[in-house]
Parts: sequence; structure tokens; C-alpha cells
Amino acid sequence: MSAGPDFVLRPWEMSDLPLIREAAQDPYIPLITTVPSRYSDRAAEEFVRRQWDRAATGAGYPFAIVRSRDRRPVGAIGLWLRDLPEGRASIGYWMVPYGRGQGVTRGALRTVTGWALRDLGIPRLQLFIEPWNTASARIAVDVGYRHEGLLRGWQQVGDERRDMAVYGLLNSDGPVDGRAVASN
Repeated sequence: MSAGPDFVLRPWEMSDLPLIREAAQDPYIPLITTVPSRYSDRAAEEFVRRQWDRAATGAGYPFAIVRSRDRRPVGAIGLWLRDLPEGRASIGYWMVPYGRGQGVTRGALRTVTGWALRDLGIPRLQLFIEPWNTASARIAVDVGYRHEGLLRGWQQVGDERRDMAVYGLLNSDGPVDGRAVASN
């Protein structure tokens, strides 16, 4: 799936272990994801297998974000369906340092959002972002998500419960990336 002219979204592969190693070294990514905090090839392979299991069981759609020109993976984005029976799904994303600041995350979020709303017909998408993470919040708003409020003590991050700002986008909110979201 194309995430713009320079990046694609694809299923995880065992060849993505260098990306997982880089993400494991990030001070924040392992705290908020299932990326192993201590890298080993075994732990990274288990991470990839978990992504495959999530897709196979219908828990969600995890994607690696890959640069087209050299096929180098630079991050991840996932559409998580745990709350789909209630008409909502959540999206999470992360980017290693060498992938940041290139518009990649914005393109990936726009792509997954449009696909989830238009093609899958999910009524509501939501993102949970720590209030200090202004870069992620700016990306969410740029794609069309609305800041809806603060959830105090919402998520365990490392050793503490942290507040999360919630951003939402409804299928009825209007176009994403210039295309109609819902077909009438």
C-alpha cells in the first residue's frame, strides 16, 4: 500500500530486524509498544511473529513503513480492531530517528486512515497521544483528527500511569486527503 511517492506500507518481515534493533534503542518506543526494550534476535523475531498473529487473528493490521528507493524500513503503523464491535478502532505509529521529519508518518497515517474509513467502513478512529508529544499531535490534526480531550492516567507507560490526549475522526467528518470518506 502506497503511503506517498517515497514510502510504502507492507506486512512485517523477518528482514525488519534492524528496524526493531533501532526502535529498541529509542528511549520511548519500547515503553509504549511491544518492541522489546532489550534487543536480541530472538526477541525481535518474536515481535515480528506477534505482528503476523495480530493480522492472522483479526486483531489488527500492523504495517512496516518502508522507504521506496532503498527498501529501508523506517517505522511502523497499526490499525487495532479490539473495539471494532463498538464501532471504533485505534491507530498507533512510531518512527525511528532516521525516518523522522520527512512527512513519512503523516503520509502513513493519512493512508491507513483513509483505508480504514473508506474501504473498511469503520465509523470512528482514535489516537492516544501523550500531551507532551506535539509532533504526533500535529500530524494527527494535519490528517483531520480532532483533539477531543484528556484521559487522565489512561495508559501505563514504563513504571507509571500517564495521561493521554485523545484524538478522534469520524467516518462522517468529511474528506481525508481530498477524497470522500464514506460512500453514500
